[in-house]
Amino acid sequence: MSNVYDKAHELKRTLAESEEFTGLKSLHVQIAADEVASRMLNNFRQLQLELQQKQMQGIQITEEEAQKAQQQFELVQQHELISKLMDAEQRLSVIIGDINKIITEPLEEIYGDSGQE
Repeated sequence: MSNVYDKAHELKRTLAESEEFTGLKSLHVQIAADEVASRMLNNFRQLQLELQQKQMQGIQITEEEAQKAQQQFELVQQHELISKLMDAEQRLSVIIGDINKIITEPLEEIYGDSGQE
């Protein structure tokens, strides 16, 4: 029987070598080298983090904050590199979600999928 940790490390290496991951990494490097894009992305991510922290604390986000977040999102989406980065992040997120679903299938065999009857 193979060691599950060895397989996990093999999966990590495969993911790190994938086109999706290398593309994402390249976009991060390009944005880091672009002062405007880097600042825009950092500001957007900071705002996202602040709003998420409020939500986790049970604090209602104001309409003004929601509008500001939407405006920031629209602004960063207009920057070509940031837009490409967000698309690449989404593609990699889908892959990771798919992998998670695959590796948890044995648990579903034991516990079943309570959402489907």
